[in-house]
Amino acid sequence: MVMRYMLRVLWVLLFLLALGFAVKNSETVTVSYYLGYQWQAPMVLVMLVCFAAGVATGVAASLSFIFRQKRNILALKRELRVKASDAGLKQDA
Repeated sequence: MVMRYMLRVLWVLLFLLALGFAVKNSETVTVSYYLGYQWQAPMVLVMLVCFAAGVATGVAASLSFIFRQKRNILALKRELRVKASDAGLKQDA
């Protein structure tokens, strides 16, 4: 019960910290691309886009590992069922 309130207080403090960061970094910055393209946006928005792109890249990179792991778990469960059914048949005979 106490842990739940402490967690909520932590989330509120984290939100206030992020809000303060956003307020202090609201100046417009220019991001230059190749071929002369430019994008002007508040610094906090540029940082948020970069953070989101990093998270998306990390999730995409880990998806193959997660799917491989799920496939291996299903194969092991199938093997366990086969062995359990074989053991049940041997006891009946």
